[in-house]
Amino acid sequence: MTDPSAGSRLTSALHGALHRRTAHLPPAVRGLLWSIAAGLIFTVLNALLRLLSQQTDPLQAQFLRYAFGLVALLPMIGHHGVASFRPHNVVGHCLRGALHTVGLVLWFVALPKIALADTTAIGFTTPLFIMVGAWWVFKEPMRWERWLATGLGFVGVLVVVGPKLSLVGGGAGGYQLLMLASAPVFAASFLLTKALTRYETTGTILVWQNVTITLLSLPLALTVWRWLGVWEWAGFALGGALGSAGHYCLTRSFAAADISATQSAKFLELVWAALLGWAVFGDLPTPSTMAGGVLIAAATLWVARRESRGAPRRAGAPPRG
Repeated sequence: MTDPSAGSRLTSALHGALHRRTAHLPPAVRGLLWSIAAGLIFTVLNALLRLLSQQTDPLQAQFLRYAFGLVALLPMIGHHGVASFRPHNVVGHCLRGALHTVGLVLWFVALPKIALADTTAIGFTTPLFIMVGAWWVFKEPMRWERWLATGLGFVGVLVVVGPKLSLVGGGAGGYQLLMLASAPVFAASFLLTKALTRYETTGTILVWQNVTITLLSLPLALTVWRWLGVWEWAGFALGGALGSAGHYCLTRSFAAADISATQSAKFLELVWAALLGWAVFGDLPTPSTMAGGVLIAAATLWVARRESRGAPRRAGAPPRG
């Protein structure tokens, strides 16, 4: 009989191997690497959820995404025991779950009506809200390298989507504005995540995120519920696993470094989206996509190099996890 804890042991082994391979890197670089991994996973997840939400009501799709995300975490919970995930701040987790649920409602309702490239581009406004919030709430230093890298990344986004993205007018204009409205809500949720990493483990944050969002989304899903086909169930199961993996990487990035230091990596998601669109849907990247992608990648790699060089000079700073 298969050992039910085998998957958890494998996950722990992989986590240990990753930690050993990256422990020597400066915190900012580790944060960027975790953020890049999260962006890649979320790009795949966005494409999958867009397909699913075209056939399933967005409110039901939102619930199933996080319900299956919680199911994906059950082996980890069973292996370590429920007591290992007891939170220090229940109110903080519930507030974070409520904020994220509101953002998800806006995002999921707009998702099936907007192209993947527009979805990715609109999501790039979230780092701007995060950086301002991190400077205001956490008093994180906003060094010129971070501002410049984020600014260059945003210019790269405009180069790619400027000819195509219209936030007003057209049939999808209202949905684009709806998705844009989710950006500051997600930013507030991510800032709360950063605050929770100071005294909560990554696993605890991840588990409680899925628990709170699943419970808050269930009443909305029941109002539009329909039974799904086998492939739809399989798609949401995969989406739950991808979502949990992506949020794990994102939470690790917040724990490793200043949240503002990791935001430039988000612009690489447009590169992932272009590659995924070409590989899966046969959409060839336009010249503007290629030019903007190069600018985005260059800005991300440049700030990582600058943060790495600056780490020894800031070695006296306390570790951030």
